[in-house]
Amino acid sequence: MQETESIDEYILQHIDPESDYLKALYRDTHVKLLRPRMASGHLQGRMLKMFVKMIRPRQILEIGTYSGYSALCLAEGLSEGGMLHTFEINDEQEDFTRPWLEKSPFADKIRFYIGDALELVPDLGVTFDLAFIDGDKRKYYEMTLAHLSEGGYMIADNTLWDGHVLEQPRNTDAQTIGIKAFNDLVAKDERVEKVILPLRDGLTIIRKK
Repeated sequence: MQETESIDEYILQHIDPESDYLKALYRDTHVKLLRPRMASGHLQGRMLKMFVKMIRPRQILEIGTYSGYSALCLAEGLSEGGMLHTFEINDEQEDFTRPWLEKSPFADKIRFYIGDALELVPDLGVTFDLAFIDGDKRKYYEMTLAHLSEGGYMIADNTLWDGHVLEQPRNTDAQTIGIKAFNDLVAKDERVEKVILPLRDGLTIIRKK
């Protein structure tokens, strides 16, 4: 589509506004953290909240907390009694992220873990109705699927990787190759239904049959 930036701005002007708290977090993410583009941002954040409102999960799993923007949007959509379990493998991220989560209006709906979800999630004994994977998708796919309820949803982020999935193998880096392998895996997996939305870097919506 032509005039992409203008279209993006038009969209942002015609969806629910970003809260002052999320604006401040997004700004702080860009000032203090490396790779701030990893933060979900206004449009994707409102989309995540809407997914939660539509699916109405009791338990949500997030893999890859980063600065906490997406976690706050997921928690915002939760009904009373719902809980988000969000995992960040980089322990250097904790000092930035934990205060933003704990001081937020949704702190009572968020449990924040530092460590590898692959090792920690099985010990929780929780079955999730929705999972948002922003980490290494191939690494976490089977574990997440095993702890997802029947009819539950998994959302995988960055699955179009800014269009790099169209590049020939000889021109791609290891991360691009990994994302393409994940997309191929999900496409062939008959245990799930799936669709890819071309939002930002791509969101794959996966439903466990």
